[in-house]
Amino acid sequence: MPHTGVGVQFRRVKVQRFRLPWPAWFSRGIPALGVGLVLGSCAPATNLLSPTGPRFEGRYAPHPPPATSPDSSIRVVTFNIRFAHEIDRAIEVLQDDSLRGADILALQEMDETGAERIARVLGYDYAFYPAVIHPTSGRYFGPAVLSRWPIERSWKVLLPHAGRTRGQRRTASAAILRVRDTRVLAYAVHLETPASISEAGQRDQALAVLSDAAGWRGPVVIAGDFNSEGIGLVFERQGYVWLTKWVGPTVSWFSWDHVFVRQLVPARPRSAGVVRDVRGASDHRPVWAVALTAGAAAPRPLSPRSAR
Repeated sequence: MPHTGVGVQFRRVKVQRFRLPWPAWFSRGIPALGVGLVLGSCAPATNLLSPTGPRFEGRYAPHPPPATSPDSSIRVVTFNIRFAHEIDRAIEVLQDDSLRGADILALQEMDETGAERIARVLGYDYAFYPAVIHPTSGRYFGPAVLSRWPIERSWKVLLPHAGRTRGQRRTASAAILRVRDTRVLAYAVHLETPASISEAGQRDQALAVLSDAAGWRGPVVIAGDFNSEGIGLVFERQGYVWLTKWVGPTVSWFSWDHVFVRQLVPARPRSAGVVRDVRGASDHRPVWAVALTAGAAAPRPLSPRSAR
């Protein structure tokens, strides 16, 4: 049964400050102004701070898993489905040619019903750890990891700092996947909005995920809604490849939904992209990226022309 737990205190991580490039600063400032005016007085969220739950899991992927193929690619999709309201439309979108059959699917703003339905209809195993009971919907709200490969283990990552507008805490959902013969650590992430947290606070949240993954020796996939474009610099400085750096806008005219990998390399041709037609499923657009296990290819660095 779902349950809540006691709060967990975080020690602030001291990091070297850096300035975001102008486009990233602009992408933070404009939405923060508008959203801040709207959310000036908001009902507080009910934070779910137990490190062990609530937890929702399901097994809908075919087992044994699909037969091993010579293809070493791993397709990753991330999609923020706004408040999990339009699940049926989201399922239609996720069957688009660029998204269908993703090995790893990271979803944000999910509730337990939506995560389970997507997994069941599309044939995924899943792990969902809600961060809060959201005051807007009155339902669970958080990120979920889905995979057509077996999930060996999953857990919740508590992120530091409460948002200014709702006192909301964010989490990431993590899972160890057995993708063919490779164990992959995958995260579904949703950082706080720029209206509710500072640039340094967002950086601390990203570093909490990176710290959780630091001891893993194999491939790592970190995907989600980062509510920032400039945050990608934090991942690059930690040795991650920013697969979706050049995909363009993913919500309105901002590029906030991304995929980062470690010990994986971009595939060719066309390693990443955005599906523009979401059929009313969300205000965000799903993002996809394809990577190869290290050593499978030695591609040239990504460029804006090749990524689109």
